[in-house]
Amino acid sequence: MISLDKVSKRYGPVTAVGNVSLAIPQGSIYGIIGKSGAGKSTLLRIMSLLENPDGGAVYYGDERVDLLDGKNLLLRRRKMGMIFQNFNLFASRNVLGNISYPLEIAGFSKKAIHERVDELLEMVGIADKKKALLKELSGGQKQRVAIARALAAGPEVLFCDEATSALDPQTTRSILALIKDLQSALRITVVLITHQMQVIRSICQHVAVLHEGALVEEGKLGEVFDAPRSQAAKELIYG
Repeated sequence: MISLDKVSKRYGPVTAVGNVSLAIPQGSIYGIIGKSGAGKSTLLRIMSLLENPDGGAVYYGDERVDLLDGKNLLLRRRKMGMIFQNFNLFASRNVLGNISYPLEIAGFSKKAIHERVDELLEMVGIADKKKALLKELSGGQKQRVAIARALAAGPEVLFCDEATSALDPQTTRSILALIKDLQSALRITVVLITHQMQVIRSICQHVAVLHEGALVEEGKLGEVFDAPRSQAAKELIYG
């Protein structure tokens, strides 16, 4: 379980995240929604240990992780995967090279890397694209490469930062179905931030609503979407 205890983050005079506490159940698909500027990306960066909070604490299970540094921080980050809206792939590398990167950093042998890449490509449905260049791939195929790379080192948590925002509706549905299947098969926790309500409806089991850096609503998907209490949630859900 990922737990945030009164987490806050400021950038100068701006409070990006203010006093947020929530718990993400292990093995769940957890969505975080809010309008632009609500603090979603900042919260995700804190949870994924890319930034430290100014106040509060972050726990993975019983371990406090926001105070980790050096080797311990590196080892914890290796248990996480992340996919982004714009893929963040290396244009100079082909599909094999992109998926191989975290395995190379972790010191895997070439033989082990090729075996793992083959396994991952099969999992994400592009087994025939191992030697393909990025310019030869569609947006959906690039995101599948990004998902394979994120899963390469066997993470416990997969963070998705607006992972379908750059995709057309049909491709979005296929990527969401893939994430859902992978989450079930690998028994990992997925934390997904988005402003797309249909993404939340189609894949998430729990949802948190952010507004101006504050957590204004949180609960099971059906509870929040069927009977939103906060004005911010009502505006997002009902448009």
